[in-house]
Amino acid sequence: MAEDDVVPNTFRALVEGADRKFARVRDFPSYGRAQGQHYFHKVFKAYMRLWKYQQENRAQLVKAGLNRWEIGEIAGRIGQLYFGQYMRTSEARFLVESYVFYEAIFKRKYFEGGEVKDLRVRFKELRFYARFLLVSLILNRTEMVKVVVEKLRALVDDCKANFRETNFKEWRLVVQEILCFINIDTTFTIPSSRPFRYCAILDSHPNSVPYVSRFHAKKVLKFRDAVLMSYHRNEVKFAELTLDAYRMLQCLEWEPSGSFYQKHPAEPKENGVAADYSAASGLIDMNLAADMTDPTLPPNPRKAILYRPSVTHLIAVMATVCEELPPESIMLVYLSASGKPGHINASQVETSGGSRRTRKSMFASHNSLEHNCSVPESHVNGVKESSDYHDNYLWLGPKGSGGSSNLYPGDIIPFTRRPLFLIIDSDSSHAFKVLHGAERGETAALLLSPLRQIFKDPSTVDISKNGSQFTFFLTAPLQAFCQMVGFSLSDSDMELLNVAESILSTAFSKWEVILCKSPSLDLVWAQVLSDPFLRRLIVRFIFCRAVLSAISPPEGSDQFLPLCLPQLPNSLSPKSDVVQSCVRELADHLKVSHCFHFADT
Repeated sequence: MAEDDVVPNTFRALVEGADRKFARVRDFPSYGRAQGQHYFHKVFKAYMRLWKYQQENRAQLVKAGLNRWEIGEIAGRIGQLYFGQYMRTSEARFLVESYVFYEAIFKRKYFEGGEVKDLRVRFKELRFYARFLLVSLILNRTEMVKVVVEKLRALVDDCKANFRETNFKEWRLVVQEILCFINIDTTFTIPSSRPFRYCAILDSHPNSVPYVSRFHAKKVLKFRDAVLMSYHRNEVKFAELTLDAYRMLQCLEWEPSGSFYQKHPAEPKENGVAADYSAASGLIDMNLAADMTDPTLPPNPRKAILYRPSVTHLIAVMATVCEELPPESIMLVYLSASGKPGHINASQVETSGGSRRTRKSMFASHNSLEHNCSVPESHVNGVKESSDYHDNYLWLGPKGSGGSSNLYPGDIIPFTRRPLFLIIDSDSSHAFKVLHGAERGETAALLLSPLRQIFKDPSTVDISKNGSQFTFFLTAPLQAFCQMVGFSLSDSDMELLNVAESILSTAFSKWEVILCKSPSLDLVWAQVLSDPFLRRLIVRFIFCRAVLSAISPPEGSDQFLPLCLPQLPNSLSPKSDVVQSCVRELADHLKVSHCFHFADT
């Protein structure tokens, strides 16, 4: 009898040991280059040993009472470890490995058919579906997301029916979150649209490639690290990933050039017949991910993604990333937040907006009262006073919190000792102009959003449910353009969509050539022009600025325009022929020219 207990006891000991190691790494911060990497290897090794042991002794373990959900839990822990490594390193292979394990759990139905009345097991299954959804969402596995959402919804309903004394309100909110997310994300609403990620085939323009490859600035910086943060009331999110952060995260990664997103692993077969996994099985092809990655691509920039951080936590993360930034590298910081606490949301502004008597009222603001958005006079005149660094701010805090939730422009200055590419998306963004000329070492590259958003029909767009317009332009310019003018895109308009994308690609290619050839290009932009991610952000900013310049009302138009500092060459200004012709051609193609006022009309 004692011999029969050896395998189960060894298995339980391995489980307990692996779980202890997992508990230590679970709460490690997801930023920094040296955050316990050596210990992650120990945890991976412990779980791989556990996984191998249950495979080799599966028959004895099943006989001793091993449940299928226990195998699923082990595989789920390995999936969690891989996903955690992806969040820390941004390496695509870890994301793919995580997906492989979660998909195997899902297809082998490890959690289904278990103890229906065991609430503990049901909560494990709920958490599994939520984690699998997040991985599938980031990986753009749209069909799998739709399937898993329905599974999660059915499971929540089943739990409510079988455990009436337990409150599942939190899980109902999870279902609502993911449904809202996929109803807005264009990856799901327009499956044929271009990916957010950088695709070498689509985003590398043949006509400008020779100029970019020959372009050499006095100094060249490598884009290695980014800090991404979005903090708005009632913003669309799933788990701890907001819509704006999700779009920017993908915008700063490589799209595998092969059939990665279309590849679906074949169901394993035994003797020509589909394998039956109804029994307790531990078979997961851990090498499958090797067939789903693209080894020819450079590594993704490392990203720290922060969800509703405090100001002190944000500064601490920026300090860590800045301190560990490799030589001759630049750090990108993306901050999306409201400028003042207690802002009225978009729908309230529209409801109280009054009649539409003029063209100006046709394009309504999606922000709060105008005085909250205005730039201090000293900024407009180019004079910086010491108080300017602390007059306006980003609001990072819950309703009713005090000044400790204010992120001031002056808080960013210490990080300008290293090269900084700063994107501020806020109705107080222009307050951060004071950083230009106040840097402590390196001149920062600044992309600042408009103070107010503009739409042809504001009643059809709710900022709290559609994300930021400026971020949308930087990550998906065509979709942002169509949303702004109220043009509905769908897969039925494939030819129309392709021609529109071609118009943008041609224009972006021309602008890249102009940037490379311009003698007036500031060194701040020249030293990052070789990086494909930052170059793409720059040309998309040029497009965004030109579109908003052509659609905004003449009165107070500065509030509707984004800013960049240092200035880009005048040859790419919103009024230049090479830029305005792109906007005009796109507007004509989509038959929305009546929304714009061009320089010669």
